[in-house]
Amino acid sequence: MSTKPDYTNAAQQRLLKVLLALFSDVVQGVSNTAISKATGSNPSSITRDLENLRIAGLAERDEATGLWRLTPRLPQQAVKVFSAIDLHAARVEQARNRFTRTPD
Repeated sequence: MSTKPDYTNAAQQRLLKVLLALFSDVVQGVSNTAISKATGSNPSSITRDLENLRIAGLAERDEATGLWRLTPRLPQQAVKVFSAIDLHAARVEQARNRFTRTPD
């Protein structure tokens, strides 16, 4: 009987939750405490995660408020996703029109 290996990693899962928490306020930013509560993690772990996201260019800290927010890097990727969807939707519509139009 083969067992499926468990590839989950608690730190990686927490980091993903931190990223999702940062999406909750991309304008003002989110406090370390709010992220800690949202992820169910201790503040020191969140601080390490945020610093790693900062190094990766995905998060930044507003020195005036102390709040953390996403850099444009991830949201720009979302724009690319929607652009690709729009492009493919247009191609599907062109194909639909090609196959459903009345022959001359």
